[in-house]
Amino acid sequence: MPKLKTKRSAAKRFKITAKGKIKRNKAFKRHLLSGKASKRKRKLRRSNLVDSANLRLVKKLIPYGGR
Repeated sequence: MPKLKTKRSAAKRFKITAKGKIKRNKAFKRHLLSGKASKRKRKLRRSNLVDSANLRLVKKLIPYGGR
């Protein structure tokens, strides 16, 4: 079986944790920020884990852990 190619766009967006979970950054923090509360913007800074519904798809995009 040939080697699989990593989707480079996904490798830049996702990171694998030490326990094998996949970290992602939150959306909606690029523009139109004046209408959003400070609390909301502060929470958007934090990273989050990929939801179980999307986990299989993301793992397929980064077969070798995005390294």
